Amino acid sequence: MTTDSAALPRTALRPRTPLWTVVTAAVAALTTVTAGAAPPASSRGGDVVLEWYDATAATIAAGGPEAQLTGDRTWAISWLSAARALRSGPHSPDFQDAALASAVHTSLAGLIPAGADGLDAALAATLDRIPDGPAKDQGVAAGTARAAELLAERAGDGFDPASIDPPYPPPAPEPGIWQPTPPAYGPAEQAGTRHARPFLLEHADLFRPEPPPALGSARYRADLAEVRAYGAADSLVRTPEQTENAQFWLDSPQLIYTEVVRAALAAVSEPLPAQAELVALFHVALVDTQIATSDAKYAYLRWRPVTAIRSADVDGDPATDPDPDWAPLHATPSHPEYPSAHGTYAGAAEQVLTALVGARAAGPFTVTSLTAPGVIRTYTTWKELTDENVDARVWSGIHTRSADEAGATLGRRVAADTLRNSARLFP
Repeated sequence: MTTDSAALPRTALRPRTPLWTVVTAAVAALTTVTAGAAPPASSRGGDVVLEWYDATAATIAAGGPEAQLTGDRTWAISWLSAARALRSGPHSPDFQDAALASAVHTSLAGLIPAGADGLDAALAATLDRIPDGPAKDQGVAAGTARAAELLAERAGDGFDPASIDPPYPPPAPEPGIWQPTPPAYGPAEQAGTRHARPFLLEHADLFRPEPPPALGSARYRADLAEVRAYGAADSLVRTPEQTENAQFWLDSPQLIYTEVVRAALAAVSEPLPAQAELVALFHVALVDTQIATSDAKYAYLRWRPVTAIRSADVDGDPATDPDPDWAPLHATPSHPEYPSAHGTYAGAAEQVLTALVGARAAGPFTVTSLTAPGVIRTYTTWKELTDENVDARVWSGIHTRSADEAGATLGRRVAADTLRNSARLFP
């Protein structure tokens, strides 16, 4: 990975995409995607994939916090319906372009109604480029039908915001057990995701990791000592480069990996159906990973480092001393520590991209972060992103290394399960 901190605006880095300007300038300012390789110019179909990829990202970004909370589900439904539509008709470019655009449009308009006007304009722009005829008409019909079917299939799946964040009374204080964390001491978040209906995962705890290190164990002491030293707001040992890494990965992994997947799409020469399936499988895997992550977090209820360090006098270990004034570099998210959700996201993403694209990208690709303005990072492998995630959450002071590593492993296992069973997505 290399870093360029030149203060370039995010929009300046995006390859030109005609459809993007149709979705509205306000939306375009919210979501930016960069790629180290130029978008494919060999077929109109490749352009349609990237255009509707950008439209999906923009619509979710413009939909506000609720749309982003359920963003991976929106991606999964939109692009799985497109992949199913592409399998249901001829291989002609006219059919395929119309089917993909119609499927993604119908899905997004159904899931985020506030974006309907921009999506309607975007669909009209795509269809205007396709010659009138039976193939175009069949594509529109297939895309619309597959999207409507999948929207009905996923209705009531437990991914609405109220189901994801139900009331969750904090457990009674006990050594090792999660408690609300400073500075907000907010209620537990995403406790309900574990009860949502997966796409392919048979049950939420299928790949539940082994329990976190026991209090007083050598691994627990090492984890706590590392995050205490390197993750403190006033750390004397964390380097500027480590601080930048923590700040970069403070951003939502969903937003960062939107750029990563686009870079993969822009560099591959696979047929349009395979590109749609790449996007669909990526987000199906991430939806199921989020379910498995919530299951493990609320099964183990492991306390966060800030609680563990401030309360080290009650952990039963004479080798740990409390520091009641210790504070992490970044505010701790309001849910249990083990495993790391950023870690599970990175592990699942790495697994899908490695299986479908290869361990290395076709060429260097660049990624930006809303929480590190002006920083542009360049990568060549998907694993680099996972490794940085593992380190970053320790250096932020919000996770132990055990939680990060367990998260990456859990994400890889869920994603591998998605890929093994992907045929079930295409009845």
